[in-house]
Amino acid sequence: MGTLIKFIIIVAISTVFSYAQGQDTYSLTVKVEDADSNDGQMFIAVYNAEANFLGKSYKGTTSKISNNSCTVTFKDIPKGTYAVSIFHDENDNGKLDSNFLGIPKEDYGCSNNASGFMGPPKWKDAKFELKENSSITITL
Repeated sequence: MGTLIKFIIIVAISTVFSYAQGQDTYSLTVKVEDADSNDGQMFIAVYNAEANFLGKSYKGTTSKISNNSCTVTFKDIPKGTYAVSIFHDENDNGKLDSNFLGIPKEDYGCSNNASGFMGPPKWKDAKFELKENSSITITL
């Protein structure tokens, strides 16, 4: 009986590890074009849930800007639904500046070039399916 239990435990553990190793992951390349200048840096965030969109990112990075554009690649992203947001921190103060009404003074954008009406872009407009290595372009 002890041998049978050990065998079942080994099979269960092997199944879990093979599933974890077998999950497909992909690369997502984000290209940002038409920045107003090469000043400051670009903040790029990937979101994996509507509840976190424009809040807590799944992955994020910053990039220098050259020729009014930048390109970054996020690796090891599992298949799923994602959205990307970016903003050009032109004055390099680490935040998206806005005026007294809350309207951004620095350029920003989202995947699918989604834009908001009287507010920020919506998840449903910015989301996309990642099921292979992909590249997206966001135009400011």
